[in-house]
Amino acid sequence: MTDVETKSFPVEALCEFSTRMFLHFGVPKTDAMQAAEVLACADLRGIDSHGVARLRTYFEMLALGRINPGPQIKIVRSTLSTATVDGDNGLGLVVGPQSNRMAMDMAEKAGSGWVSVRNTNHYGIAGYYVLKALERDLIGWAMTNSTKLVAPLWGAERMLGTNPIAIAFPGKEEPPIVIDMATCAAAYGKIEMARRRGEKIPEGWSVDRQGHVTTKPDDMVNGGALLPLGSDRDRGGHKGYALAIMVDVLSGVLSGANWGPFTPPFALRQEIPKRSVGKGIGHFFGAMRIDGFMDGDSFKRQIDDYIRVFRATKPAPGTNGPLLPGDPEREMEEARRKKGVPLILPVVEELRDISQKTGIPFD
Repeated sequence: MTDVETKSFPVEALCEFSTRMFLHFGVPKTDAMQAAEVLACADLRGIDSHGVARLRTYFEMLALGRINPGPQIKIVRSTLSTATVDGDNGLGLVVGPQSNRMAMDMAEKAGSGWVSVRNTNHYGIAGYYVLKALERDLIGWAMTNSTKLVAPLWGAERMLGTNPIAIAFPGKEEPPIVIDMATCAAAYGKIEMARRRGEKIPEGWSVDRQGHVTTKPDDMVNGGALLPLGSDRDRGGHKGYALAIMVDVLSGVLSGANWGPFTPPFALRQEIPKRSVGKGIGHFFGAMRIDGFMDGDSFKRQIDDYIRVFRATKPAPGTNGPLLPGDPEREMEEARRKKGVPLILPVVEELRDISQKTGIPFD
């Protein structure tokens, strides 16, 4: 990895700057604070591409009126345990958390809750939503579709989004299992960060515009495509492709949002589809009450046992043995809360540019 200069900032300072930027565009204070919280969660957990590195895009979209700063979020269809929400083209960082709360509220009353969302935008990291479910002693699910960046298996053009999935399970004494993953070989944000750092990307992440495997971020950005999780058929690429379709159908088709190649872009640099088959981007949230299935304490004790058994696995040569999903992010969060969030200089410069244009201080 190339050694790139960084500067660290307290997460509270970044959160304050993000909040004030959203307020600058007329986002209500509660919503602005909510949006900033989602971004801060990404930065703390080491998912740098989805934290304040995204502020430039939010700034541009809000400045051009492409995102509604004060949406009237409404339920358009519902039962005791399901709902479809229309986000009124609001910030996904606001529409997503509100819809997730609806799913959790329904779960507490009915045993489970499932909410599909349309007419929304980029919602941050999927992991944020399942962490919120853990706070309420629930098993949480979250997924979203996104603009086309991924080629289907044996395809040579962008047709699907990175379409992440998250789910979390609480332990009693052990930390929770938190699964948060894109359904492509690598998230687009990792391509962006490699490009900013001047680094190559691993083989198997991307193809160029002719469909040839490439290690150059620019090849992917300039008309190439990401590969599905598994990369090719021999390495299980058909499985990542199928998972991406699952997320797309639950988030897009089921909610009445756009799906596949028709999902609108979040970044202005990306191509706008000529055809629309729904409204905006789509999300899907789920929440489950553990005691609807078994005694809650018994479940958590089993999760504790599960974690301890896996931690005791014989290590592969040259490794310290298996981690559990969520371990790296939790350790990163502990470190960054103490030492601050390191930002690479191109991101710092973007934030300084926003500061100059808005008058919001940034050091």
